[in-house]
Amino acid sequence: MNNQIAKKFDTLSLLKFTLPSMIMMLFMALYQMVDAVFVSNFVSETALSALNIVYPLISFIIAVAVMLATGGSAVIAKKMGEGEHALARQLFSMVVLIGVLFGIAMTLVGIFFTRPLIHLMGSTPALDPYCYDYLYTLMLFSPFAVLQLLFQTFFITAGKPHLGLVVTVLAGIANIFFDFLFIVVIPLGVKGAAYGTAIGYCIPAIFGLIFFSLDRNGSLHFVKPTFDAPVLAHICANGSSEMVTNLSNAVTTLFFNLTMLHYLGEAGVASITIALYAQWFLTSIYFGFASGVAPVFSYNHGCENHEQLHRIFNISIRFVAISAVGVVLFALLACDMLISIFVSPSSEVFSITSSGFKLFATSFLFVGTNIFSSGMFTALSNGKVSAIISFLRTFVFLLLSMFLLPMVMGVNGIWLTVPVAELLTLGVSIFYFIRLRKVYHY
Repeated sequence: MNNQIAKKFDTLSLLKFTLPSMIMMLFMALYQMVDAVFVSNFVSETALSALNIVYPLISFIIAVAVMLATGGSAVIAKKMGEGEHALARQLFSMVVLIGVLFGIAMTLVGIFFTRPLIHLMGSTPALDPYCYDYLYTLMLFSPFAVLQLLFQTFFITAGKPHLGLVVTVLAGIANIFFDFLFIVVIPLGVKGAAYGTAIGYCIPAIFGLIFFSLDRNGSLHFVKPTFDAPVLAHICANGSSEMVTNLSNAVTTLFFNLTMLHYLGEAGVASITIALYAQWFLTSIYFGFASGVAPVFSYNHGCENHEQLHRIFNISIRFVAISAVGVVLFALLACDMLISIFVSPSSEVFSITSSGFKLFATSFLFVGTNIFSSGMFTALSNGKVSAIISFLRTFVFLLLSMFLLPMVMGVNGIWLTVPVAELLTLGVSIFYFIRLRKVYHY
C-alpha cells in the first residue's frame, strides 16, 4: 500500500510534504482573522471584543476535537507502520463517530445554556447582544466544527495532505464570501460572521465524510467501528497535550480579557483580541508543520526506523529555529500594518495595540520550538511529556507571568506575559529533547 509518510525524507522532501499543512493552517488563521476584520470595520470595535469574550467555549470544542485528531492520528499511523491496516481503519472510524457525538452534545449545550455561559466568561452589558448572537449561532454547528478538525488531520495521516489543503482553501474562500454577504451586503452583524464561519466548517466536514466513505482503495476509509474503551482512553491521553493547549488558551484568554478590562476597559480587550489574532496568524506555520510532520514521526516510530527519526528531527529543529528569526522580523516591521487592518490608526485601540505588540512579538523567537516539541512527543505516543510541555507553556507559566508582571510593570507586563512564558517553556523543551533522545533515537 502506497502512503507518502513511508518514504525516505530529506530536507526538501520533508518541507514539501509538510507545506500543504502549513499553508492550510496559515489559511485557516487568515480566514479567522477575516471574521475579526469584518466585525471590527463593519459592526464595531465593541463587537470585536465580544468575539474574544466567547472564545474560551469555542476553544473547548476545538480542544476536544484536536485531542481526538492528534491522539488518534498518532495511534492510527503507528498501527499502519506496524502493518495493522484493518485495525487502523476501525480506530479511525471509531474516532470520527466519537467526534460527531461530542459535537451533537455541544450543540445541545449551546441551545440551552448560551446566556449563562457568556456571563460566566465575563461579558458586560455592552457586549451581551454580540456575545449571544455569535456564540449561539456557532454552537449550532459544533458537529461540523469537530469533523473539520478531524479530517484536516486524517487527510495527512492518509498520505493526502494536498487534499486537506484544497478543502481548507475552499472553506476559507467561502467564509470570506459569506462574511461579506452577511455583514456588508445583508447587515446581520456578528451573527453574519458566525454564519460565514459555520459554512466554512461545513465544507471540509461534508467533503471528508464523502471522501472517506467512497475511497475504498485508500489507506484510510470508513468501516464498521469497533468501540475499544482502552484504546480510546490511550488516544485521549496521547492527545491530551493538544487538548491542554487549547483548554489553557481558553482559560488564559479569559484572564487576558479580565486583566485588560481592569487596566484599559473594553478598548483593552479589543487590543488584546487583535494581538491574539495576529499571534495565531504568525504562529500558524508551526502548528501546520507540527501537524504535517507528526504522522511521519509516528510511522517511523512504529516500524523502528531510527535513522529516519534522527533525520527528520534534525531537519525539523533547523526549520523552526531559522524561520523564527524571519517571523519576529516580519512581526516587528509589519506591526502597524497588521493592526490597521482591524482598526483605524487614529483610534485608541490602535495606539494601545501598536505599543504593546512590539513587546508581545518577542515571543515568536521561542514559540516554534515549543509547538514542535509538544507535537513531536504526541507523535511518539508520549502524551505525558507532551502534556507537561503544553500545560506549562499555555497555563502555568502564562498565569504566573500574568499575575506577577502587571504588578511590577503595569500594562507592559501584560504584553510581556507570553514572551516570558515561551522562554521558560523553551528550557523545558530542550530538557526533554536531551533527556529522551536515547529512548526514541531521534
